[in-house]
Amino acid sequence: MASGSYEGVLLGMGNPLLDISAVVDEAFLAKYDVKPGNAILAEDKHLPMYDELASKGNVEYIAGGATQNSIRVAQWMLQIPGATSYIGCIGKDKFGEEMKKNAQAAGINAHYYEDENAPTGTCAVCVVGGERSLIANLSAANCYKSEHLKKPENWALVEKAKYIYIAGFFLTVSPDSIQLVAEHAAANNKVFLMNLSAPFICEFFRDAQEKALPYVDYIFGNETEARTFAKVRGWETENVEEIALKISQLPKASGTHKRITVITQGCDPVVVADDGKVKTFPVILLPKEKLVDTNGAGDAFVGGFLSQLVQEKSIDECVRAACYAANVVIQRSGCTYPEKPDFN
Repeated sequence: MASGSYEGVLLGMGNPLLDISAVVDEAFLAKYDVKPGNAILAEDKHLPMYDELASKGNVEYIAGGATQNSIRVAQWMLQIPGATSYIGCIGKDKFGEEMKKNAQAAGINAHYYEDENAPTGTCAVCVVGGERSLIANLSAANCYKSEHLKKPENWALVEKAKYIYIAGFFLTVSPDSIQLVAEHAAANNKVFLMNLSAPFICEFFRDAQEKALPYVDYIFGNETEARTFAKVRGWETENVEEIALKISQLPKASGTHKRITVITQGCDPVVVADDGKVKTFPVILLPKEKLVDTNGAGDAFVGGFLSQLVQEKSIDECVRAACYAANVVIQRSGCTYPEKPDFN
């Protein structure tokens, strides 16, 4: 494919959040009732945390949001400006402007819906010993409406894309937007990809997840999410390979593509269930002293995977690129990367 034909090949839709990231201690987590490795939505008790993080000397502001991270990493891996597009909702404020600048600098064609009343969403990233805990205050991100998606200039991004990726987090915001895009993908033989994203999505947004699943050609997740997904459905197993296989065999809306399930397990091998078979792929091991933080590792994994998938590479190559991208990101703060990838 000539680079011109990659224009807008990949579309992401999700919650654009500005990460407010700082290294904290156990006491800070305890104070706000946060567990290491959490990925949760903010409640009232968490709200003072954002200002406290912002007042820390080591605080960093990084454009984030799971889907946007994956799209940024795919764009970085591809090195073809405009190969990716992104849709989500931000506020009309300085964080929103920051977000627009960041997407543009990354080479992403972002069409943000700008909400008049809500501030741009933020995500508190509390890093303790390299482990990240995420507390998302969606604000404007929560205001995305399918009316924006239906506008011709935005729907054009959907029409143009051959691959569409949406993290499970968006199920809490605009399930009807997901449905529109999922049905379009199925009707036009496009590839639709989603992520389990967090245990709370599998537990408390099961109905919305259930409605989208038949359309999903590739589903990503980590071992904790996979086990929660299984538990909620009464599958009597903790075995990740078995669960991945069962997820891939759930009913599909279109028979064009078989569903492929990809489950990461931290430093343990990646599990891929495809056409009734399970394959495992070892990850690139990193000495503990090189780990900066795990924030964005899963997002980067998906981004690396997508960068090869849109080039129609084999699953093995997709996973190799996924592991490469995740390995780069965990050696840096947040979901960031060097100027050029070193992947061949």
